Amino acid sequence: MMKMLLATAVTGLLAMPAFAGGVKYAYHNQGKAHPTGNVIHVSCYRGPWNDVIWDRPNSVFVDSLVAVGYDFSTAHAVAERVCRDHTLVGNPEGLKATMKRIFADAASHRKHNY
Repeated sequence: MMKMLLATAVTGLLAMPAFAGGVKYAYHNQGKAHPTGNVIHVSCYRGPWNDVIWDRPNSVFVDSLVAVGYDFSTAHAVAERVCRDHTLVGNPEGLKATMKRIFADAASHRKHNY
């Protein structure tokens, strides 16, 4: 009985990171400079720590970047850069500002910039 209880406790502790939800923010880009009407969903898996040990972009983030004109490899690189920035952990306004700055950059390699 004690072994079963211990095994259950260990399994629960090991599964905790899987239950820790990722942080999801959405920014609706409907400004005058880029009137695309598309939404960039900044969504990063953060894990249970404030460090960027396992941080990575969720697929909805990469897919929304592809939808606004980035090719997949560039979208993934942008999403990785945003999600792995340690200064943006727990900072939704910083995530929004960073993504707005990247999106507004004329040299950001979106397909419609060529």
